[in-house]
Amino acid sequence: MIQTDFVLDAKGLACPMPIVKTRKTMKDLEPGKVLEVVANDKGSTADIKAWAESAGHHYLGTTEEDDVLKHYLRKSSGEEKAETKHPYIASHNDLQVVLDEGKEVIVLDVREAAEYAFSHVPGAQSLPLGVLGQGFEEIDKEAQIYVVCRTGNRSDTAAQKLATAGFNNVRNVIPGMSEWKGATEKSL
Repeated sequence: MIQTDFVLDAKGLACPMPIVKTRKTMKDLEPGKVLEVVANDKGSTADIKAWAESAGHHYLGTTEEDDVLKHYLRKSSGEEKAETKHPYIASHNDLQVVLDEGKEVIVLDVREAAEYAFSHVPGAQSLPLGVLGQGFEEIDKEAQIYVVCRTGNRSDTAAQKLATAGFNNVRNVIPGMSEWKGATEKSL
């Protein structure tokens, strides 16, 4: 059994709420303390791991039992880094304009496969955040890339990862598919 100092119940919450609650809880913990986040949102694994890395906390791992995920994080000992945000963003309108003009762009959807299947920007490529690092070699580093998720949080993390990996023209689409008014398609 894993010894924890605090348990956060995030069951029933969808992105971005598990991260929002985790961030708030971590602020109140003392350095070195271990937080257990209980969730059932499958996307929370990649989200929490990526957030912990960006904030400088130690992601210890995740266990799963009966469709309940338990994420374990250790609060850093004062050396956490300031959370960064990808500096280049695009609005829905910005993305719609390049799509309407027929420009050669890549729309990279980093939501979970099920989210993508039910509704995505036409022509978007699905590459969930949790496996993003495994799909880099298939993406042109010089292409203009628009990264989308549901709210803009996962896509922010993905945009940062792409930029760190040498992709030069990456935009995070804010606020994401939750408020997208343009055309969508399904891939069921």
